[in-house]
Amino acid sequence: MAEPTRNTSRHSGNMFRATPNASQSSPNISFRGDQINRSMGLLEQAVGVGRTPRTPVLPVRTGPAPMTPQGNFMDYTLTTPTIPIRKVNFDESRSFMSPTQNQMLFTPSEKLSVSLLETSHKLPGQSLLTTPTVYPPHEQSLVATPGRNVTMFEHVNLLVETDPGVAATEGLYEDFYQSFKTHQSPTEVFSLIKRYEEVCQEQVLLLHELTKRVIPGEHKFAKTRGVLEQIQREKFTWRLMGTLYTDRQASMEDMDEDGGFPAVGKLPDSSEREISNQLFEANSSVRQAQIIVDWLESCAADQVDFDKEKVEYYSQSVCWENSLHNLQQKANGISSLPKNHVTALDPDAAVRENKHLADLDKEDEVRLLRDVFLCIRTGRLEEAQRLCKKCSQSWRAATLEGWRLYHDSNIRNDSNQGVNPIEGNPFRDVWKKVCWQMSEDERYHQYERAMYAALSGNLRELQPVLVTWPDYLWAYFKVMVDQKVEQEIRDKLTSLPRPMEPLPPNFDQKQLTVQNIFHEMQAIPNKNVEIEAKQKQHIVQKYVIVDDLDTLTEEMVEWISSGAERPGSHALRFMAHFILVIRSLGLQTREEAGIRIIEEYVKDLIEAKRTEMVAVYVAQLPPSLQVAYYARFLEGISESDDQQRCLQLAEEAGLDVAAITKTVVENIRTGPDNALTEVIPTDTLEAATSEDDQKKIEAINWLVFDQSQRAEAIKQSNALIRTFLELKKHDAAREVFQKIPQDSVAVIFHNWRASAGSQPLPPEIDNAIKEHLCIKAYLDALNAFNDWFDHYHNKKPVRPTQPGTASFHERVRFEHEDREFEMEMEKWKQSSLVMTRSVSDTIYNVLLFVDGGWMVDMNPVDDSDDLRGGQMTRLREKCIPLLCTLLLQVLHTAGLYRECLTLADEIASEEQQLYKVFKQNELKQFLLKIRDSSSSLLDQDLDALGYEL
Repeated sequence: MAEPTRNTSRHSGNMFRATPNASQSSPNISFRGDQINRSMGLLEQAVGVGRTPRTPVLPVRTGPAPMTPQGNFMDYTLTTPTIPIRKVNFDESRSFMSPTQNQMLFTPSEKLSVSLLETSHKLPGQSLLTTPTVYPPHEQSLVATPGRNVTMFEHVNLLVETDPGVAATEGLYEDFYQSFKTHQSPTEVFSLIKRYEEVCQEQVLLLHELTKRVIPGEHKFAKTRGVLEQIQREKFTWRLMGTLYTDRQASMEDMDEDGGFPAVGKLPDSSEREISNQLFEANSSVRQAQIIVDWLESCAADQVDFDKEKVEYYSQSVCWENSLHNLQQKANGISSLPKNHVTALDPDAAVRENKHLADLDKEDEVRLLRDVFLCIRTGRLEEAQRLCKKCSQSWRAATLEGWRLYHDSNIRNDSNQGVNPIEGNPFRDVWKKVCWQMSEDERYHQYERAMYAALSGNLRELQPVLVTWPDYLWAYFKVMVDQKVEQEIRDKLTSLPRPMEPLPPNFDQKQLTVQNIFHEMQAIPNKNVEIEAKQKQHIVQKYVIVDDLDTLTEEMVEWISSGAERPGSHALRFMAHFILVIRSLGLQTREEAGIRIIEEYVKDLIEAKRTEMVAVYVAQLPPSLQVAYYARFLEGISESDDQQRCLQLAEEAGLDVAAITKTVVENIRTGPDNALTEVIPTDTLEAATSEDDQKKIEAINWLVFDQSQRAEAIKQSNALIRTFLELKKHDAAREVFQKIPQDSVAVIFHNWRASAGSQPLPPEIDNAIKEHLCIKAYLDALNAFNDWFDHYHNKKPVRPTQPGTASFHERVRFEHEDREFEMEMEKWKQSSLVMTRSVSDTIYNVLLFVDGGWMVDMNPVDDSDDLRGGQMTRLREKCIPLLCTLLLQVLHTAGLYRECLTLADEIASEEQQLYKVFKQNELKQFLLKIRDSSSSLLDQDLDALGYEL
């Protein structure tokens, strides 16, 4: 069936077309060619690979690209990445309604100007498309590929990796991250999809270079090959997304208020091409089916390494040269013909006579037929005709020309500009009937039958040469489009002056639809197709084609929920970006499923320590999950510079940094592994700081980077210090307190006044500041006591020992040392007295703390924290008796017995009511020590209270 041209007024966009002349490519390619060539040679020597000169893989077309029998409905403006020699671009001039083109539907599209690979015999079960992907030669290798600069040393490093494929594709995560970060606007969604496809193509090129340098048979070779195939299939999925949803979005924009499409104007006595154009303009399902055909052909073209210079046949200057030679030998009486040899050389001779060509010609014929079918499968009918002409079979090239839709523009041409040439085949119905008959004639080779089956829509005869899942999908959709357009033409064509040839009886026996195509493909008796149909990318492509995104997202959730078959990192990366693209397109899916998929990718990024990328993807989650996941990520960041960088990334991504840092500290401070444990009482005043304690201490750093979080920093440090004080970990408490900048209280007041003016601080912040000052007073008191204790017990001068019988010099030295001792002792006593006063002052700062007392909230809060209140009460019960005992010890040791009794008065005072925090046994022990002080006063001829008698 034939194909219409397109009207660019509606579905505009660039189509696949050939690469321009090589002279139009970057001048840097030729400049760097020699250097790259030498680098690749050094690389091959390093890895022990012999260098073989190579010709350029892809031919360069000069001049305009010829018209091809294609749909070219891929209005999607995406392209595969621009690489040397080969380009895959969309040409706006080739849009499907263009009046300047003579094109045809459901026939291969000429999207790339390339020729065929040197043909090898097809093994059983081997796909027609299993030849290597198109890659540039060494002179234009990855080193010269835009966006990628892979040096020789990087290649060598990758080759020595345990898994070269995984190591080589590490850059994919960064590339996708940068692409998504720079194309987050919904208006850029198709540019984003285009970039994803380009990134995958760059990785495919790199992996191909690696597979050429890894020894076949090695385990890591198989793994690298597997990664290559995975990335290649992903590239095809992104291409499908771009092409298909470009048309779907345009169709939605064209809908009227009733949900229908504007009526397409119909011309009287329309030609075949005009009828076809109108069908594709009005029927989006047929148009999108042709888009799928074009997409499958472009994917197949990417999988075949076409090199015109390598395609050689025995007979080129003369058709069937060896058979001709045998006939000439017989005619000259030199030799007789071999058995069953043809006696004529017209195109139908072998079939008509039921005889064979010469063996070499027969081999040539099979190779040519396979190559021609491969051209049709990959959308290059012009290349197929070129091959036929190359083998002097111009008649066969002519048989491939009958598809063109008939159109005579002179009928409606009222201008005086002359007569335009008539386009297309006025006897296309006859040609199609003959093609159908040839496809069913078992006397022809299976590839020749498949050629004409593809052109006439004969699905049954096309299937024997198909091998892969994409092959079958292409055949079904191609035939479906053929049926729709052929029926439309026969229903509406009135300008033909003769009756049309009837369609074959089996032509429309199966009325194909998108849904029943996939249903029928499930029943294909081909093990290879069954296996490929279960591949994740093919499942994604299936649901994208049928436009069932809800089922697809549910399927993805099942993949990530399965244990042993859980998708790898690249699959998670693809699924997450797929969901984000769907969101940008404004398509409705199950929100929970999409969130779950993005969650899994975030987990994978955190586990892989991809620090720079986490924030952007966490920002795609709901706010509650954003805080939880980014806080979880930050728990594993320990370096100060890295912490600041992560907070900067979070701020750039629009995350709630204050809530995240608070959650980080709370998670580390109160997580399941960091729960409070009961302390076994000991005689020591200090417990050791553990490794877990140190992690909690360092967590406070998250809250001191931003001055606006100083209030939260004080709250969290207070909570941690309360825990440490309960556990008698005073050194740990000091470390936490030192984490808080000294100007924090002033900063809090400044920030509050800047935002609220003269209004008082909120009660919870006011209470936190007082608690912070209470902690400072307590730690100062402990520090003062420790200084006194160290000075009193460790720095007291020792009187020199007087020698018994000593010489004069020894006695002089002793007298000198004794005088020095007296002087040091006097200094020590003065220092002890000063330190005693310091201990007394700092401890009284705690005992007589203002505004309700030490560790007592000044402003009650309605939703107060019960845990905090309980801790503060317990700290009063532990710390105040301890400080009173320490002060009593210091004063009694210093001989300040009267001040010991003053301390007792303060404890008994109803103003402070300190006696209430003492337990009975503690109070009893304290009073016994007070008794000792009173006894000492009595020994000084004073009364028990220190007054003179």
